[in-house]
Amino acid sequence: MPIDLLLALVSFAFVSTITPGPNNFMLMTSGANFGVRKTIPHMLGIAAGFAFMLIMVGLGVVAIFEAFPLVYDGLRIACLIYMLYLAWKIATSSGTTKVEEKGKPISFMQAALFQWVNPKAWAMALSAVSVYAPDQRPEAVLLVAAVFVVVNLPSVSTWAWLGSRMNRLISRPSHLRLFNSVMAVLLLLSVLPAVFE
Repeated sequence: MPIDLLLALVSFAFVSTITPGPNNFMLMTSGANFGVRKTIPHMLGIAAGFAFMLIMVGLGVVAIFEAFPLVYDGLRIACLIYMLYLAWKIATSSGTTKVEEKGKPISFMQAALFQWVNPKAWAMALSAVSVYAPDQRPEAVLLVAAVFVVVNLPSVSTWAWLGSRMNRLISRPSHLRLFNSVMAVLLLLSVLPAVFE
């Protein structure tokens, strides 16, 4: 890959992973509720899950959507239902600041699997492959995935860290409940354009 195209890919990966979206809102919420250290499996799951998804898209999973458009429509509906469920879980969390009374942060595997129902992740993967690996050669697809892993980890870490800094402002249960409710609304707003495009 020419250096100018590689730099463009790095820029695309950075902009698409640092901007608000379902992953980042969930990481900020996790950072606020559990701290950065306990959110690390979530961060690693996003990076690994998205890289795997990107590789699968690059190696032809999109052909399934082209051959069976109803599968794509079903995926969009599943995405919306799952996002509604996540928003409800975030909004109705207890808001307690005692660690032992809170739920558990999202695991590595949950975060990795979440990429498959994340509309922003699908849009990013489809765009990245079509622009930076249009011939879908395996080495090009793997390079795109590797760039996303390298760029993704600092981006998602930033959101978890911001959430942990918010913890000082939301130490009261009522403030934490309000924060979680706002994050739930932002999660839904971040996904609706992709679901209804």
